[in-house]
Amino acid sequence: MLTDIEIARNANPLPITEVAARLGYSPEDIEPYGKFKAKVPLPSDGGNAKLILVTAMNPTPLGEGKTTVSIGLADGMRRLGLNSCLALREPSLGPVFGIKGGACGGGYAQVIPMEDINLHFTGDFHAVTSANDLLSALIDNHIKFGNALGIKEVIWRRCLDLNDRALRTVEVGLGGAVNGVPREDGFVITAASEIMAVLCLASSLADLKRRLGNIVIGYDGEGRAIRARDLKAEGAMTVLLRDALRPNLVQTLEGTPAFVHGGPFANIAHGCNSILATRAAMQHADYVVTEAGFGAELGGEKFLDIKCRKAGLTPSCVVLVVTARSLKFNGGVPKEDASRENVAALKTGFANVKRHLNNLKQFGQRVVVAINRFFADTEAELDALSSLCRECGAEAVVTEGFAKGGAGAEALAKKVAELCALPAPPVAFAYPDDADIMKKTEAVAKKVYGAGSVSWSPLALEHLEKINSDPEFKRYPVCIAKTQYSFSCDEKALGAPDGFDFLVRDVIPRAGAEFVVVIGGNMLLMPGLGSSPNAERITIDTETGEIDGLM
Repeated sequence: MLTDIEIARNANPLPITEVAARLGYSPEDIEPYGKFKAKVPLPSDGGNAKLILVTAMNPTPLGEGKTTVSIGLADGMRRLGLNSCLALREPSLGPVFGIKGGACGGGYAQVIPMEDINLHFTGDFHAVTSANDLLSALIDNHIKFGNALGIKEVIWRRCLDLNDRALRTVEVGLGGAVNGVPREDGFVITAASEIMAVLCLASSLADLKRRLGNIVIGYDGEGRAIRARDLKAEGAMTVLLRDALRPNLVQTLEGTPAFVHGGPFANIAHGCNSILATRAAMQHADYVVTEAGFGAELGGEKFLDIKCRKAGLTPSCVVLVVTARSLKFNGGVPKEDASRENVAALKTGFANVKRHLNNLKQFGQRVVVAINRFFADTEAELDALSSLCRECGAEAVVTEGFAKGGAGAEALAKKVAELCALPAPPVAFAYPDDADIMKKTEAVAKKVYGAGSVSWSPLALEHLEKINSDPEFKRYPVCIAKTQYSFSCDEKALGAPDGFDFLVRDVIPRAGAEFVVVIGGNMLLMPGLGSSPNAERITIDTETGEIDGLM
């Protein structure tokens, strides 16, 4: 059997001008980055395409294949003669070199050029990192040269697009006055930075500049917020992000156009690709398949409560990706035994999927379950899973995009197209705009996660008091950071835990992104590498230049 990287390497991609032409772009409209990727213009409007959200059950170490299903679905719809395309996030170098490897799908359902997308792509992540760290440099420079703004507390953090736990807390300005004023600082990963969120939520270049200027970098001695515009930083930051704001266009192995743009994590950020890429896709196609990161209670909730709320988007259909082996894992089966048939454990683990289905119904969404088939799945397991979904009022479709590409996802594509033919249901948000931050957090924790109570640390309450003193923040949604492996803050609490206490450790204002980050449990904004990071397995053939180990 060919590996993912061998399949991608054997592909015969179309010139990017031909891919763009499938969406109605002329060669003059696009800015190619080599032969197979390009920047496209900012969209002029939102378009009228049917928007399809792909989300999933809680992830497990066995993998669920959400991106693979998304790509297979878009390819399957195009095989049916439907004008479909993708709107996905860019991979972060952190997971690529850390735990995950590549993030371009798998098997015969991939976006290409896989190696470029997984590495530096068109430089968007570097632009985000540079804009973020320019603001950090301006803050420390201002403090050194007199601190006319009276900055007393700095909450802004530097960023880096790699997992590096040693940078979570650092001391800067050491080595004497020539190096600045010593203070404690820290790094977040670029995908969790506010600049990344701003890039993904901005509606235009002017809106990008406005949002950058609104960023709260810290407070003065009287507790007043100090913003990036007070440092005259927004102009230069916008310059660094000008090209990064334009969506990127690539293709699948089958030539389906794919907008790949923006890359916020869903466990510690809002987990959706850029609004501008989504609008560009909706302007140039009839069906747009998009994805929200991790489980439906993380990326899915944020897609609905943040992205749809802010951009005025309404999904026509939601696809919930599940796997039999991940359900067995949720039912108590060890990872090494997950390939063995165990219908009883699958039924126990289905509690996880059942809660996700109920949650999506609370949001008013129509859902089809995509059973992502793996080679060891048995007919008994697939039949049991389909039956359990029907009992919850959702139809389940077995999909095989990994093994068969778009042909393996045609059945799913037909069902999705049927649902898209119906009027799109309005989104029933988890909370109203005018609820306070505490009530918004409690709404998500109790309605979506299944918590029985929410408790707040002294630090969270202290920071919440500052946030509440500014009426601007009261209208913002919450972006909750928590473990992706469980509905709760405890990553080992699998299935569908109930009645637990959800601990809020900290609260961070994000005035540029226009949401408030609520950190649950021990979640960190800078991941670390594992004991055996994927970087140890990535190599290059120095004769041919071919890369191995990315998938």
